[in-house]
Amino acid sequence: MARIAFTTLGCKVNQYETECLAELFSQNGFEVVEPDEAADVYVINSCTVTASGDKKTRQMLRRMKKKNPGSIAALTGCYPQAFPDKAAAIPEADIVTGTKDRLDLLDKVQKALEGERIVSVTPHIRGELFEPMRVNGLRGRSRAYLKIEDGCERYCSYCIIPTARGPIRSKPMEDIREEVTALADAGYKEVVLVGINLSSYGKETGLRLIDAIELCCSVPGIERVRLGSLEPELLTGDDIARMAKLKNFCPQFHLSLQSGCDRTLKAMNRHYDSAEYARIVRDIRASFDNAAITTDIMVGFAGETEEDHKASLAFAEEIGFAKVHVFAYSRREGTVAARRPDQVPEPVKDLRSREMIELTDRTRDEFLLSQVGRVEDVLVETTKTPFGYEGFTMNYTPVAVDCPPETCGKIVRVRITAALNGTCLGELV
Repeated sequence: MARIAFTTLGCKVNQYETECLAELFSQNGFEVVEPDEAADVYVINSCTVTASGDKKTRQMLRRMKKKNPGSIAALTGCYPQAFPDKAAAIPEADIVTGTKDRLDLLDKVQKALEGERIVSVTPHIRGELFEPMRVNGLRGRSRAYLKIEDGCERYCSYCIIPTARGPIRSKPMEDIREEVTALADAGYKEVVLVGINLSSYGKETGLRLIDAIELCCSVPGIERVRLGSLEPELLTGDDIARMAKLKNFCPQFHLSLQSGCDRTLKAMNRHYDSAEYARIVRDIRASFDNAAITTDIMVGFAGETEEDHKASLAFAEEIGFAKVHVFAYSRREGTVAARRPDQVPEPVKDLRSREMIELTDRTRDEFLLSQVGRVEDVLVETTKTPFGYEGFTMNYTPVAVDCPPETCGKIVRVRITAALNGTCLGELV
């Protein structure tokens, strides 16, 4: 029996697709092993959001082939789709394929095991359909990711993803129903809906994301439905009102901000300004009790001045995010922003990153302190901490709970007693 190992870089969509591939190979006679184990085939599902991600992919390929010279290395995902010539030139890659026709990887691996090198990156085209993919849940997790959308047509000036992922395609509603039902039957209590541009679900079919949310919430056995990252301005007041009526909808909204400065947002080709973003946050907080607003913030974008940075800091403090992923702008070949001459020096980016992290760590602590004293439902996971097993509330507050191992994978009532070092502590009620 051939052994195969998978490594996933990047987003939750990639994680879902890797799991789908792992199940496919397992069903066809392969033994799926961990990436650090000896294997006949190594698959890297790549990310190309940043140039450093591409570098990491190449380094991993070299390391795998050096450690296992007789193995087959397959490079798939966003990097080869966005930069097919560069990917094809990597000598360690025996298979190079992109983000289309993922399920054909099985056939490609079987041919490569017979000695054939395969480079096959099919371009995306307008009108293509959502590739049928289905999994039974991510291994070793208490919640299951469910990819319902692919592709992006936003063309932010810093982003290569529209090239890597192609036009918007949405998973048919009946396919969603079947997959969520199977996940419920397998014992999963929580489903996380993910996509490359999740907010655009149904754009090409006359549906909206809320339609998929309501469907998932209606499936017996599913006690929680959570959303991945959202483009904020695509959330309408009607969407928010319909979400608020769903008892098992999780009030955690990851609204991608990128910058709190309007001048920078315009340069990024984002499709909202800070006032609209703040209005959407107010609407959410007025509609949901104890909603959590999380986000991504980029610092050091091309042309960002010190005044722009201070405006972004002030806006982040005004919103009071529950959690923020802060990162410095990285030039991405093939994008509009990469060609700008007014790039911010790296030391300035580093300083601005530290300042933004310091501020958003403070708003994070304030949010966690606001949870102390509340009694919440917590989905307990298998991660053990010095204070008990880690779990998450409906709004994705992490809580360490002193509970028995058989509680893992279950939803329990917990009183939050303290906030400590970026998490909360709780006791069973």
